[in-house]
Amino acid sequence: MNAWMWWGLIAIVVLLLAVWPRHGVVARVRRRAARRSEEQGDNALKHLLQEAQAGRAGSFASLKGTLRLGDRGLLRVLGRLRAAGLTASEGGSYTLTTIGEHRARHLVRAHRLLERYLADEARLPLTAVHKVAEKLEHRLSEADADRLSASLGHPERDPHGDPIPSAGEGSDDPGEPITHWHVGQEGRIVHLEDEPEATFSALVRLDLQPGQAFRVLESSGDALGLLVEDREVSLPLEHAGNVFVAPLEGWAANARDLVRLSHLPVDQDAEIVSIVPSCQGLTRRRLLDLGFTPGTRLRPVLQTFVGDPRAYRVRGTTIALRRDQASVVIVRPIAAASAPGSGMRQGA
Repeated sequence: MNAWMWWGLIAIVVLLLAVWPRHGVVARVRRRAARRSEEQGDNALKHLLQEAQAGRAGSFASLKGTLRLGDRGLLRVLGRLRAAGLTASEGGSYTLTTIGEHRARHLVRAHRLLERYLADEARLPLTAVHKVAEKLEHRLSEADADRLSASLGHPERDPHGDPIPSAGEGSDDPGEPITHWHVGQEGRIVHLEDEPEATFSALVRLDLQPGQAFRVLESSGDALGLLVEDREVSLPLEHAGNVFVAPLEGWAANARDLVRLSHLPVDQDAEIVSIVPSCQGLTRRRLLDLGFTPGTRLRPVLQTFVGDPRAYRVRGTTIALRRDQASVVIVRPIAAASAPGSGMRQGA
């Protein structure tokens, strides 16, 4: 076999690899392009839903900024959505049809369920879950979302504090920016905006979480001074607009003496007040099953050399929790004089 025949065979093999149905290079490129097109359309639907919830119609400029597409690319996306009956346009404004709104709400639900799964079960860092969920949400069918919700124990909120709607339902009020609050006002954090990523990472480093009670101590030209549970936090104003808050409710209305279980000193008695609202689904259920219920008294009794995990005496049983697990349990320290001789009254 001469060299020309070898080159001919190689050319045939390369051609077959390129055009082979389903698994060839051309097929893969087409699938990738179709997937990218679907993701762009879905992101446009989510943007229009967000605009509608804010009482506005979407515009070409707002869509262009959100999708980061040129004019021609955006026109192609809008054309596909209109042809599919998902959007309507009039006078330069773009709105969702009933079918489009249904799809957009499903995407929001799928995204928040995935974030809950990635944070609680896959244990991804909180700063990473948003990007991963954005990639996966487009592939999650409504039946898949229902199964995921059931497997997680039907959680009510995602890790950022946003409500997870049931199928077809909308979302509730996310609160207002903490920048609207004045010195002396008290409240609770209900939501941390996860974009831009750099700002969200800064909020995570400050250990701010949905469910935390706070009081505004001072306001300067570049930061807000906060008392967040039992610690003082300086929140730069450049990040403060991404922290959404609401008035205190229930047990949090007298929150000045409450701390996270993870901050409770060893051998300090305390009474469990609540599990933070952002802890949902199976994680919340596991803690309740272990006896971490409101009204129960407990005490940290043992700490490892590195401080994590710690052992807690609860209802006559010693239970080990990691720091991140203990941080979702809110307790009220009990003064030594008010505790029984044993230093502990176990919850019934």
